[in-house]
Amino acid sequence: MVAGHTGDRATAGRGLTDPSPAVREAALGALDRLGVLENDGIVHALEDTDPSVRRRAAELAATRPDIPLDQALADRAPMVVEMAAWALGERAGPAAVPVLVALADRFAGHRDPLCRESAVAALGAIGDPSGLDAVVAALDDKPAIRRRAAAALAAFDDLRAETALRSCLADRDWQVRQIAEDLLSLEGEDTVTGGAGTSVDGNG
Repeated sequence: MVAGHTGDRATAGRGLTDPSPAVREAALGALDRLGVLENDGIVHALEDTDPSVRRRAAELAATRPDIPLDQALADRAPMVVEMAAWALGERAGPAAVPVLVALADRFAGHRDPLCRESAVAALGAIGDPSGLDAVVAALDDKPAIRRRAAAALAAFDDLRAETALRSCLADRDWQVRQIAEDLLSLEGEDTVTGGAGTSVDGNG
């Protein structure tokens, strides 16, 4: 970790093959901080024997759209899948929507709620219309996922999204209701101001 702050590329590089997973994970971050981490290094780390290293690699892949994350999305460790879904959301590419939709499905998707939650959040970050149905469906999942889905609805300019958000006002979880109230309140303010800080009649 110190090597990443002091410009010691050699020490950071040696860390990639250290027996300790914690050191390998730290080495990835150090090399990335130095701006010398190659894509091949991340791809190799995505195949590491330790899930913490694979998770860190998936995180770093968020800014490198050329690195495929299919393997990470099918990882046996939920923590890796969760991070891979987050990374796809950060990339904001619509091509990732189908796999995220499949991951977010309450019944046929990932068994781990955190992975489904991450997928829903990524769909909201991308905001592609083809992901809306999955986000709406997530409103029937566990509370944490419903909260994430309610927040994600703000990304979609679609009457179905507004209708779904209004249904959240009756959710049994108070945080879901609060998110819906806040978003609908903001939406109302945009209507009054025309979304540009002035009133619709031009007198504001």
